[in-house]
Amino acid sequence: MENNQNGLLGRITTNPGIFAGKPIIRGIRFRVNDVLEMMASGMTKDMILEEHPILETEDIEACLLYAA
Repeated sequence: MENNQNGLLGRITTNPGIFAGKPIIRGIRFRVNDVLEMMASGMTKDMILEEHPILETEDIEACLLYAA
């Protein structure tokens, strides 16, 4: 399980040149905070994935793990 968690957390990166170093997903311009806000507003994983096809299920799981 720990190996899986490390793999998921490896999807979360930071880059000082992208969003001032805030955590992003896989180096793309998609902030972890944006995914968390969508979930907090009531969107499901499936809704997020449908609306943002650049994301993968594991990206959302990584955001939740990162927040925890």
